[in-house]
Amino acid sequence: MKILLIGSNYTWSIERIYKRELEALGHEVELLDVQNQFYDYYYKSLFHKLIYRIGISGILSKINKDLLSHVSSKHYELIWVFKGMELFPESLRGLKLKTKKLINYNPDNPFIFSGKGSGNSNVTKGISLYDLHLTYDEWVKKKIEREYNIQTELLPFGFDEEAISDEELNATDEVKAVCFLGNPDAYRASIIQTVLDQHIEVHVYGNDWQKFVNHRCAIIHQPVYGQNFYKTLRKYRVQLNIMRAHNLNSHNMRSIEIPGAGGVMLAPKTADHLAFFVLGDEIFVYTDTESLINETQRLLNLDKSKVEEIRKRARSKVLKEFTYKVQTLRILSIVNEA
Repeated sequence: MKILLIGSNYTWSIERIYKRELEALGHEVELLDVQNQFYDYYYKSLFHKLIYRIGISGILSKINKDLLSHVSSKHYELIWVFKGMELFPESLRGLKLKTKKLINYNPDNPFIFSGKGSGNSNVTKGISLYDLHLTYDEWVKKKIEREYNIQTELLPFGFDEEAISDEELNATDEVKAVCFLGNPDAYRASIIQTVLDQHIEVHVYGNDWQKFVNHRCAIIHQPVYGQNFYKTLRKYRVQLNIMRAHNLNSHNMRSIEIPGAGGVMLAPKTADHLAFFVLGDEIFVYTDTESLINETQRLLNLDKSKVEEIRKRARSKVLKEFTYKVQTLRILSIVNEA
């Protein structure tokens, strides 16, 4: 197929991974980086931020005009929009004329925005214009199907098996402490503080954590990327996962990345976590403050040989069922059936 992906082209973008996997299957794939174009403008100066926020910037109009101009003389078997914050509804209508199928994949909730990067009115207004929606969340799936009568399928988050090898992960020395990777907010900080209050060492990786936690057992690091990201997921005895308001009963990217890297994940007890993994064998869960502390202490005291077996089983499960290769084949099957 001739396929157009519309989204982000940063080194960490999942769009780049799906492009790679689609091309490996023999498809002709083009990626338009509309998100890069927006962020390059927005973060260029304080003035650009200001005029965008007060609604007098023309950057989105330019992005949409350039997009429609780009596709004006082309036709695709499939156009796949990632989230779609930058795209006006009228642009989606124009894209529908240039493809057999227009689909959307949103790695966030299109109805609940937990931050400025998780969604906007373009996302919500565009829902009815797609032929197919892919979502990580069962609640979102049911809501779109019920209110918009559009086919919606579940697509769990994936793991990039090419990101790091078994040899590199196995060479990572263990740190017998708790870790959390991600930028802070008040809710995340409250969970971290609960663990710190038990005088358990917690390492946090992200921007500005010093503004949210202040405890002698808190070790604050800058964000990590690339192979260092996966090695960090792997090396700590307990890798903490925290759900946000838009995925309280489902899963997030860390739900797959932590076990995929052979990390020992301690996550909230959700329907997805129970469906995807064997509890107590591949991952561990908590339901409240008491169980969070009890499970943390138990895992910290677990025999290292048992922990190594947990790491192997967790990574094996992800490499078998949740890689981007597997997810790409799943998407193509859904599109072909539709």
